[in-house]
Amino acid sequence: MKILSCNSNLPLAEAISDYLDIPLTQVAVRRFSDMEVFVEILENVRGEDVYVIQSTSYPTNDNLMELLVCLDALHRGSANRITAVIPYYGYARQDRKTGPRTPISAKLVANLITTAGAHRVLTLDLHAGQIQGFFDVPTDNLYAAPVLSKDITETFKNNGELAVVSPDVGGVVRARAIARRVDAGLAIIDKRREKAGVSEVMNIIGDVNGKRCVMVDDIVDSAGTLCNAAVALKEAGAESVSAYVTHGVLSGGAVARVSDSPLEEMVITDSILATDAVQNASNIRQLSIAPLLGEAIRRIAESKSVSSLFD
Repeated sequence: MKILSCNSNLPLAEAISDYLDIPLTQVAVRRFSDMEVFVEILENVRGEDVYVIQSTSYPTNDNLMELLVCLDALHRGSANRITAVIPYYGYARQDRKTGPRTPISAKLVANLITTAGAHRVLTLDLHAGQIQGFFDVPTDNLYAAPVLSKDITETFKNNGELAVVSPDVGGVVRARAIARRVDAGLAIIDKRREKAGVSEVMNIIGDVNGKRCVMVDDIVDSAGTLCNAAVALKEAGAESVSAYVTHGVLSGGAVARVSDSPLEEMVITDSILATDAVQNASNIRQLSIAPLLGEAIRRIAESKSVSSLFD
């Protein structure tokens, strides 16, 4: 088995490498003067089981192209099996037609990854579960719930009554699963989204008065939804409001928005490389999903069950 990484999230790849006690395969990912991507695998991969770790986060198109070119290089280098390990799958929010003459870009990207040479895909908390069906190769979608639930339990142990909150109706299944794991109540934010990136909180379903509220979500981008929801929860009598999110995209002024919000703390995973602003924010903290990804890679390599990780 060989593990290699492109440039999107080297610290995560190194942490996975340490967990598996397998050194990263040497690879050169360079740019020509016109910013074309060039990848050279510096070790023999013929007949190997290879895992390529690359999140397609910002800059999304550059990181996606690095992944595609790397997959092609491995395919032409006669690797026996190539698994694309994509902790954060970019374009996942474009999983359906939202209007006339609009694309389904999540399917387009799935086609590109398969055509480039991936025999298998491993990802984490896809924005929509049906994206697994967009791939024509076996796809494992891991869940960050065990990692988040463990931290929630340790952080809020013996610290008042807890309520897990879904910031929108679409995230109820995720919130309910975590609420069951941490033995907490469930509440739902009913909101109206006027346009992409802008939301208005309309109503809170469930009792949050006097409770320590923990919102859970898969992606935080502009952070407008979570910050608006935090304000609404405080106005409804919540003792405190925190957020646990798998993928901290945090684009534009999101970090400043979180810092100025009523959120006591926002916890994200390291599926996306943290920017300096995220690292310096006083109320944003990262959890590592390297052990989860590393164990999934080990089980795939040994042809063992991956789903049993979440039993």
